[in-house]
Amino acid sequence: MSSAPPTMVESTQDVTGVSAPSPCSPSRFHLDLFSGIGGFALAARRSGWSTIALSEIEPYACKILAKNFPGVPNLGDIRALRGIPCDLVTGGFPCQPYSLAGKRRGASDDRALWPEMLRVIGESQPRWVLGENVPGIISLELDRVLSDLESLGYSAWPVVLPACAADAAHRRDRVWIVAHSTRRLDERSGSQPNQRSLPGSDGKENGSVADADRLNGRARTGRENGAQARHDSQALSDDGCGCGEGTRGGICGATQPARWLAEPDVGRVANGIPRRMDRLRGLGNAIVPQVAEALMREMLRMENS
Repeated sequence: MSSAPPTMVESTQDVTGVSAPSPCSPSRFHLDLFSGIGGFALAARRSGWSTIALSEIEPYACKILAKNFPGVPNLGDIRALRGIPCDLVTGGFPCQPYSLAGKRRGASDDRALWPEMLRVIGESQPRWVLGENVPGIISLELDRVLSDLESLGYSAWPVVLPACAADAAHRRDRVWIVAHSTRRLDERSGSQPNQRSLPGSDGKENGSVADADRLNGRARTGRENGAQARHDSQALSDDGCGCGEGTRGGICGATQPARWLAEPDVGRVANGIPRRMDRLRGLGNAIVPQVAEALMREMLRMENS
């Protein structure tokens, strides 16, 4: 993904320097907000979405993005970013206002940037939205986030998926907010959308609930097997998506037997690793790409079915 898709040559150029998809181009264009070290962009690359722009300001993370996604522009501060036509907007918007480890000031916190992400969604009008945050948002601001999305014409569904659901050897519960444009749904089905439901293969609520329940069921399986995954982590190389669906109920749907590699035995001190603190902070602020990849693949499956 070092360069824009060939179809972008026929696209129009906007004032930000990002090529907007032409009407006849494949509809898999992805705009990534709060990009961090590129977890969503990596998931997009693996699942078949083309990332057309990133948005990140942290210096070390920006260097990682420039190295790993050299053909994708980083538009910097989301507050200066204006809407870019795309098909999917992703963002792990800042969690500090909602985290149980903080003061939980919610919308009154200066770091609460959900309104900026909502603004970009409204301007970009993607078919899909995928957000991520900590479980602390559930009791504090989740209803507001869902209502905000519904006010823009999206049907939204939150689901808690931990890292161990993707076969990682740790839990890391996160709230994933999946939203689909009810405008596009109406155009395809001619039916009235059901709010807060993930559109299924038939565009109806039953299919939506079934899909969400299936993801939640796999998440529960992942939590139950998280401890066993730690013992098996060295058994097989990661030659697939990394979720382990083929052998122990991951969430991705891939059939190849894949496992996470064990952490190298580097101890608890620096051991000469360059920029170790920056790396740890980057990882701590990052999403788990394998979970996002599973959700992105599900979006494409729903559209193609």
